[in-house]
Amino acid sequence: MTHKDSNMSDMLAARAHQGATELRLERVPVPEPGARDVLIKVASAGIAPGMMKLLERGRFKHLPSTPGHEIAGVVVAAGREADASLVGRRVRVHPMLSCGDCVYCRTDRQQLCAETAMIGHAAFGTGKLELYARYHDGGLAEYARAPDWLVDPLPDNVGFDVGAKVHDLANAVRALKCAAIPEPGRLVITAATGTMGTASILLARFYGARSLVLVARSRERLEALRPLAGDLPVELVALDELAPDWAESQGLTRRLREVLPGGADAVLDYFPGGPGTMQALRALALGGTLVHMGGNAVPLSLTVAEAMQMCWTIVGTRACTRSDTDAVLELLASGRLNADALITHHFPLAEVNRALRVMLDRSEPIWMAVVHPGQG
Repeated sequence: MTHKDSNMSDMLAARAHQGATELRLERVPVPEPGARDVLIKVASAGIAPGMMKLLERGRFKHLPSTPGHEIAGVVVAAGREADASLVGRRVRVHPMLSCGDCVYCRTDRQQLCAETAMIGHAAFGTGKLELYARYHDGGLAEYARAPDWLVDPLPDNVGFDVGAKVHDLANAVRALKCAAIPEPGRLVITAATGTMGTASILLARFYGARSLVLVARSRERLEALRPLAGDLPVELVALDELAPDWAESQGLTRRLREVLPGGADAVLDYFPGGPGTMQALRALALGGTLVHMGGNAVPLSLTVAEAMQMCWTIVGTRACTRSDTDAVLELLASGRLNADALITHHFPLAEVNRALRVMLDRSEPIWMAVVHPGQG
């Protein structure tokens, strides 16, 4: 084993506790790498607003725990059977835990495995979750432990902030793959000003999109998205500009049909609730696909016969796989993709609860946020 320095006995971490509505900053022991583990000095950790909601719902199975599933930093120690060449390398962690052997894991669908859980995040599988029992602590701390098989070296041209957010970029890749955007490539993205919306705008041109219609609450915030689309034509639909009764009168569908008279070839839907999902679905072209990754609990109001007649495809998907993160890392390494502009907010670890509040209330424009555990 490559040993830790003697002054690495404890560290500062943000800890989630049962029943707590905020994270607590505590000093805890630095994780000890096991045989196949590496220890990472965390430079950047991404945050997601849904983390606290999952905590409230009991999805965090081991408490107290250090959350933070988006981790980038430098490997400072390795277990006796781990890849020693990783020590000193700049890396990111793929947080998805799975068995590696089931039909889902063998067919690029690891997020469906019965052992599915995420380092520093929630458990979703129905199995024994033995890996999750060991690796439930994440990256909102000065150090994090991960199995060496889930560690990816970062390309030299990729900083720690973007490295930490590769997971969200890969989630967008997964949604775009599911959309399988056909010609002529007319793509609608809802909730476009959020993390997944902005990631999808940046990546859309690599997955068949030839024009974009971006939907969100505010035109001002939508206007700021135009540079992310590169040379793709962009139309904006601001919900605030629709008729006050748009939710009942199908106002979003009508507006999308005005912008795209032939309909959308695909919709990436990130609405977390409300009638927008159904109204975006009704704006699809014949043979179009709606991909939902927003967690909207409102039922869809259409018949199977209607979907049949229109030849619509409705896809629900969540999270990403190693093939998705590999695709993101390849695009970043090649220079064809630069995601630096997506990182709009930076916080020290001491301000992690403020960071979560900013992400949740969206009182200010925010695309992606990272926490820097090494800052005061």
